[in-house]
Amino acid sequence: MANIETITLEAADASAAQEFYSTAFGLGPQLQVRESQTPTDGFRGFTLSLTVAQPGNVDLYLDAALAAGATSLKPATKSFWGYGGVVQAPDGAIWKVATSSKKDTGPAVAEFESFVLLLGASDVGASKRFYVDHGLTVAKSFGKMYVEFGDTGPVKLALYGRRALAKDAGVVPEGTGSHRLAVASSAGAFSDPDGFAWEAASLAVNP
Repeated sequence: MANIETITLEAADASAAQEFYSTAFGLGPQLQVRESQTPTDGFRGFTLSLTVAQPGNVDLYLDAALAAGATSLKPATKSFWGYGGVVQAPDGAIWKVATSSKKDTGPAVAEFESFVLLLGASDVGASKRFYVDHGLTVAKSFGKMYVEFGDTGPVKLALYGRRALAKDAGVVPEGTGSHRLAVASSAGAFSDPDGFAWEAASLAVNP
């Protein structure tokens, strides 16, 4: 069973990115930032999501992100599945904050229930088989559209078709260059079929 310990985002200005994430989302050690000048352009093929308990919490996180310098891609709105919105951080990473609840049950608080990495796969079925072979367990699967893995520790992992993920994020699916993303886990070092880099957990944590 693969335990995902941290997500590492690469940014041209790591200090500024770290300050943004501390201010906007208050994430702990499960999110790391390191410097990289590797070229990247357009959609990087992934999104990060915070699942929260109520709409007020969504607004609190999104407002904090926008105040810290994020750009709105999809303003928070109600839908048949709940309530949520999407922003792009100054470093280029795309974040979604959402809840399945449509009503507040208490004061808004900056607390999230789950931290999710959604990878856009060119072939969801092939990527699913790849990850199962690397020790992950499928929790939910909807054919070749969506796969969610279980028991991955502090970071949840899911696969979505790249074009569908880009549409959900409010961006065009085209992109080139580095993903500027590394996943640190007990599964070791490898690259998946779409080139997403995985590292041994001890290698990805900043000193």
